[in-house]
Amino acid sequence: MLQTTLAGSLPKPSWLAEPEKVWAPWRLEGAELQAAKRDAALVWLKEQEDAGIDIVSNGEQFRVHFVHGFLQDIEGIDWAKKTKMGIRADRYFVDVPTVTGPVRRKGSVHGDEARFTRAHTRRKLKFTLPGPMTICDTIADAHYGKRADMAMAFAELLNQEALELEAIGVDVIQFDEPAFNVFMADVRDWGIDALHKAIDGLTCTTAVHICYGYGIDANIAWKKTLGTEWRQYQEIFPALNKSRIEQVSLECANSHVPMELIGLLPDKDVLVGSIDVASNAVETADQVAATIRSAAKYVAPERIYPCTNCGMAPMPRAVAVGKLKALAGGAALARQAL
Repeated sequence: MLQTTLAGSLPKPSWLAEPEKVWAPWRLEGAELQAAKRDAALVWLKEQEDAGIDIVSNGEQFRVHFVHGFLQDIEGIDWAKKTKMGIRADRYFVDVPTVTGPVRRKGSVHGDEARFTRAHTRRKLKFTLPGPMTICDTIADAHYGKRADMAMAFAELLNQEALELEAIGVDVIQFDEPAFNVFMADVRDWGIDALHKAIDGLTCTTAVHICYGYGIDANIAWKKTLGTEWRQYQEIFPALNKSRIEQVSLECANSHVPMELIGLLPDKDVLVGSIDVASNAVETADQVAATIRSAAKYVAPERIYPCTNCGMAPMPRAVAVGKLKALAGGAALARQAL
C-alpha cells in the first residue's frame, strides 16, 4: 500500500547540462555525452533507491525535452521548417518544428536507455512518454489537416514504442498530457481515444499524467488567473474514469485543486502529487503524510500512489534528493496511520 513513485524528470547533474534550468542543452557530445547520460541515470537510480522510492525511473536523464526527446528520431518532421505556434491555447508562442509528411519511427527511440535502466535496478521501473494530444500541441501540422488525425498517427508510433518498452521489462508506462487541462472538450471527443490507441495491446500498468505546467513564466502567470479553486480536472475525470488507462497522476500538494475531485476516479489508481515542484522548500515527512491522509478521505488507500506533482528538472539536486526522502518518509508515516 502507498507505493511511492515520481511523475517524471529529475535534475541533470552539472557535468551533463546547466543545472536548475528547464530544457538545458547538453554540455558534451558524441560518445562522451552517451556515457554521461548513463552515469546520470545511475546516480538517480541510486538516489531513488536510497531515499526509499518504490517505483523508480531514470529521471529522464537521456532527453532534454519531454516531447522532443521522443520526436527527434521520427520521420515526417522537418526540424528546419519552423512555424510560429500558440502553445496551450496561445498561452505562449514558440517557433516549432513542422510535420510535413506521414510520421514514422526510424526504429526504437528509447529502447537502449530502457534496457540500460532496467539492467541497473531490481525495483519496479517506470518510463514516461509524451501523450498524443500534447505532442500535437507542441509541433505544427502542415500535413494531416486535423489535430485529431495527427494525434492518432502519433498514438500509433507511441504504441509501437510502448510495446517495445514493455518487452524490455518496463513495469509502468506513463503518458504525459498537460494539454488535457486546456482542451477539455477535445479530451472527451478524441483525446482519450488517442490514449487508447497508444496503450493498445499493453499488459503493463498504464498511466496518464495531467499537471498545470511548471518551469516557464507563461505557466506561472496562467495559474495566477485560475482563481482560488482549480477545477479543470472535474471536466475530464468522469471520462478518464471510464477509460482503459489504469492510473491518473495529478498535483495535490500546495495547489488549488480541491481534493474531493479525485473522488471522480473511483475505478482508477491515483498518483497523488504530494511534493510541490514549484518550490525549493523541502517538505517534511509529516506534511507529505498529511496530503496522503487528505486524499484517503476520497480514494481507498490501496489505490493511492504517493508521487511528485510533476517533474523536478529545474530544482537544485540537493533539494530534489530531500524531496525524494520526504516523499518516502511521508508515505511510511501514512502507511502506519492508515
